[in-house]
Amino acid sequence: MAKRDYYEVLGVARGASAEEIKKAYRTKAKELHPDRNKDDTTAEGKFKEVNEAYDVLKDENKKAAYDRYGHAAFEGGMGGGGPRGGQYGGGDFASAFSDVFEDLFGDFMGGRGGGRQRAQRGSDLRYNLRVTLEEAYSGVQKTINVPTSVACGACSGTGAEGGAEPVTCPTCSGMGKVRAQQGFFTVERTCPTCGGMGQTIKNPCRVCHGAGRVEKDRALSVNIPAGVETGTRIRLAGEGEAGMRGGPAGDLYIFIEVREHPIFQREGVNLFCRVPVSMTSAALGGEVEVPTIDGGRSRVKIPAGSQTGKQMRLRGKGMPALRGTGSGDMLIELAVETPVNLTARQKELLREFEKLSEDNNPEGSSFFKSVKNFWDGMKG
Repeated sequence: MAKRDYYEVLGVARGASAEEIKKAYRTKAKELHPDRNKDDTTAEGKFKEVNEAYDVLKDENKKAAYDRYGHAAFEGGMGGGGPRGGQYGGGDFASAFSDVFEDLFGDFMGGRGGGRQRAQRGSDLRYNLRVTLEEAYSGVQKTINVPTSVACGACSGTGAEGGAEPVTCPTCSGMGKVRAQQGFFTVERTCPTCGGMGQTIKNPCRVCHGAGRVEKDRALSVNIPAGVETGTRIRLAGEGEAGMRGGPAGDLYIFIEVREHPIFQREGVNLFCRVPVSMTSAALGGEVEVPTIDGGRSRVKIPAGSQTGKQMRLRGKGMPALRGTGSGDMLIELAVETPVNLTARQKELLREFEKLSEDNNPEGSSFFKSVKNFWDGMKG
C-alpha cells in the first residue's frame, strides 16, 4: 500500500511552520494513542503513521529532503532510512512522546515546558495579625507593613535595562529545556543558558540585576470583619510576592489571632464572665452591675440563696457571627466570695449567725449526713 503524504497524515499544509506541525502532531498523537483507544484495532497503526510523519517533518534536514523527493528520500539508502523501532513505531519515539506526555500530564507536574515559565507567578505570603477582643467584636481597619518583593520600577518588571523585552534563548529556542541522545534514550535537561526561563536578557537591569523585582516593605490597609476569631484567614488576592519578569503576583494570607481578655472568655460566639458576689448578696439576693463587650453595662439580679457556679444568661450580648446574622449570648457565672481580714465584731456576729443557721445549709447537712452513714457502715 502506498504511503500517505506526511502533511496529510498530520492534517497540515505543506507551508506549515514548525510550531503548527508540532501542535498538529500533539493533537493527533493524543487522539490516536493506543492506550486511549484499546477497542480500536486500527489505532496502533495510525499512531505509528503519525509518529513517522512527525519524526520527518520536525527535522529541518529530513523535511527538506521529503519536500524535494517525497517518500523516496528515505528509501534505498537516501537519507539513512525512514523512522523505525519502538513498540508503536517512530525512530525518535522517546523524544516525540515526551511532548505528548507533557501535554497530558504537564499541568499536574508543575507546568509545561520551560518556555512557558518565562513569566512566573510570585509566591504566596503569610502575615500573622493580633487583634483585641473588642476589635474582633466590632471589626476594625488595620494598616500592616509587609516585607515582600515588588515589581522593579526601573525596568517595569522585565528585568532588562530600560524595560526592554527579553529575547528568545538561542540555546533552547525558547523551550527552556535541551535534549541529548544517550543510546536508546533521550535525556531532557534544564537549559543551562537561560535556567529554564526560555528567554535571556542582554542588558540586565542595574537595580534588580535581571530578576524583575526588588525587596521592599509595603503598607497595606486591611479590613478585619466583625466576628473573627483565632485561626480566621483573610486572603488578599495579588498582594503577595511579585512575579518574575512580569508574571502575576501571589496572594497574601492574613491569619488572625485574638488576644486573651482580662474580663471575658470566649467560646465560639458566646462570652463568659465570672462575677464575684458577697456572701450576704448571694444569701439575701440583690443586683450586680456587669460590663458588656460593646462597652455598655447591664444590671443582673442575683436570686436569694445563689451558690458559686450559678449562671445567668444575657441574650444577644455575645460575639457577632462572622458569616451569618445575629450574635451569641453572654453568660454570667457567680463566684460567692468568702470575706477576709474580719474585725472582732464581724467574727462575733458570724459565730452568732452560725449558731442560728444550722438548718439553712441543706447541701452541707446532706453531705455530713452521708459521711456519718459511711462511717457507721464501716464500723458495722
